[in-house]
Amino acid sequence: MRGAPESHSGWTFLTNHARVLTAIAEDPTTRIRDIAARCRLTERAVQKIVSDLEEGGYLTHTRQGRSNAYHIEDGTILRHPADQRLTVAELLSLLAQHDDEHGEDKRKLQSAGGPAADPEADV
Repeated sequence: MRGAPESHSGWTFLTNHARVLTAIAEDPTTRIRDIAARCRLTERAVQKIVSDLEEGGYLTHTRQGRSNAYHIEDGTILRHPADQRLTVAELLSLLAQHDDEHGEDKRKLQSAGGPAADPEADV
């Protein structure tokens, strides 16, 4: 079993709730343990966030054997008053576009033999 994720000091642009939701959007059958590793959170924190998202109507889950399959309610409006015209689907689309562009940049660096060619390198 791994230790606690590295702590992060300072502020970030995305909340942990947005990170967890993004991880679920990419793989609706992902495990809490995998979300925790990806988002650098504890499993307990991810469980609480998933519970928050379900209570808020952003997410549902169904049991599939011993696993969960999550479903994101795409049309749900974001919670903050300044974001009320933005849906979850639109937010996830923006984040996916960023990931696609970042992935393309990384592939270009790899083909040029840049830092991304090293799988241990952090771009």
